[in-house]
Amino acid sequence: MSETNDDPDNTKEPVSFKSLGIIDSLCEACEQVNYKQPTEIQAEAIPWALQGRDIIGLAQTGSGKTAAFALPILQALWGAPQGLFACVLAPTRELAFQISEAFDSLGSTIGVRCAVIIGGMDMMSQAIALSRKPHIVIATPGRLQDHLENTKGFSLRNLKYLVLDEADKLLDMDFGPVIDKLLKSIPKERKTYLFSATMTTKVAKLQRASLTNPVKIEVSSKYSTVSTLLQYYLFFPLKHKDCYLVYLCNELSGNSIIIFTRTCSETQRLALLLRNLGFPAIPLHGQMSQSKRLGALNKFKAGNRNLLIATDIASRGLDIPLVDAVINFDIPQNSKDYIHRVGRTARAGRSGKSITLVTQYDVELFQRIEQVIDKKMEQFPLGDKEEVLLLQERVAEAQRIATIELKEYIGKKKRGRGEGDYNDGDDTGKDKLVGGSRGFGPGPGVNRKGRIGKKRK
Repeated sequence: MSETNDDPDNTKEPVSFKSLGIIDSLCEACEQVNYKQPTEIQAEAIPWALQGRDIIGLAQTGSGKTAAFALPILQALWGAPQGLFACVLAPTRELAFQISEAFDSLGSTIGVRCAVIIGGMDMMSQAIALSRKPHIVIATPGRLQDHLENTKGFSLRNLKYLVLDEADKLLDMDFGPVIDKLLKSIPKERKTYLFSATMTTKVAKLQRASLTNPVKIEVSSKYSTVSTLLQYYLFFPLKHKDCYLVYLCNELSGNSIIIFTRTCSETQRLALLLRNLGFPAIPLHGQMSQSKRLGALNKFKAGNRNLLIATDIASRGLDIPLVDAVINFDIPQNSKDYIHRVGRTARAGRSGKSITLVTQYDVELFQRIEQVIDKKMEQFPLGDKEEVLLLQERVAEAQRIATIELKEYIGKKKRGRGEGDYNDGDDTGKDKLVGGSRGFGPGPGVNRKGRIGKKRK
């Protein structure tokens, strides 16, 4: 039976990390990473965690869940340091790296050592990293199980903490059987934290199997978007979809934008299309090698590219600062995935906007999303529609070139040439339809703000 989420200390003082019971060295680390005061999930979860309780944390995306489990684990590690102290399971490789960065920054004052164990990377170098007994292992379930079965001398039999982050996504990705195996490989006498955006039947079953007398903390009972997010839609015929996307990229020129698509090939096609029109776009999808996926994310985070075209691989858990807008090029089949996508913007109290592209074939999916978020979206303020259609000729030429380039990449992959990977965009877009030496700067048909359409005089 789960307890309520009343604060066990029942204090009415202004909440700070120190008042929650966090030690001074970790409070100092919080200040260094600009965590001014605890978020709601942190304020609710940390006191229970410090009391040694198992925790089920339900909170919407962008709520600060990582620090809610990282700080209690680091504090326990400070009191009783040992190798292979805690293990965090994450559904995606990118999220695993992000969690590792959080542990590194929050644990900088106490010398914490982390290892990221994910697919797509060299097994031998990971085995060497594990042999050095890092304090925290952050892993995707499949690769961790590979090491438990095949890496000599590696085990988690002395593990003190297990964290299942984004548990609903872990189970949606069919990691359930692997997680069951992992649970048999680690001691039952451990602390377990399960964090999820939603309490599905699969998550409830996992809770019963892995947690002991947990405290259930739910800081957002309603599955919703944040109030600082402006949500818009655009309705038009399917044949003009690329045109409207290019128009939006023009209108939002200079903003940091994530464009979500449904498939890997569509992600790559749009990246090629937009680069051919002079936009600094970069793709992120599951058919890229891990090094290129991380490279794409880092370029976007650093501001070297301000257009990231991505599948739902980028919709969960990633904290990319200062994303100004999210464009849903393809509407997600699952309405709750919409929440995760638009959660990439308007984070930590900042404002942001989302724009969903709706064709005649998407109306039912769109209405379902409006029901889930309990809100009617407004139409994006559009100028003259004729202005959008004026782009048709240039967009059609960019589509033609992008299709040819995409076929070339797929052909190379099938023939086994190179590494068989999609290109990340650094050697395409040169001297294409509009653009300068790298296809990004003003050239014929581009005005000084980088907008396409009217030619400069």
